[in-house]
Amino acid sequence: GKNQHVMQHPSGGWQVKGAGNSRATAKTSTQKEAIGIAREIAKNQNSELIIHIAGGKSGQKIPLVTTHIHPEVDIRGKC
Repeated sequence: GKNQHVMQHPSGGWQVKGAGNSRATAKTSTQKEAIGIAREIAKNQNSELIIHIAGGKSGQKIPLVTTHIHPEVDIRGKC
């Protein structure tokens, strides 16, 4: 299956996109919700969950940091 990407949505909130897809599979208001959806899809498709985390201070343009997480990994802490 396709790896699932969690990233910020251009119009606000967060989105889940399958690798290579032009459209979001799901759009949520929080990163935590998006991770939950992406994790379930990744488990069902035997693929990986990839979380793109925005970095840097306000006003700075810094590339997104990509974190590869296997869907079996338990993510703890604030999302």
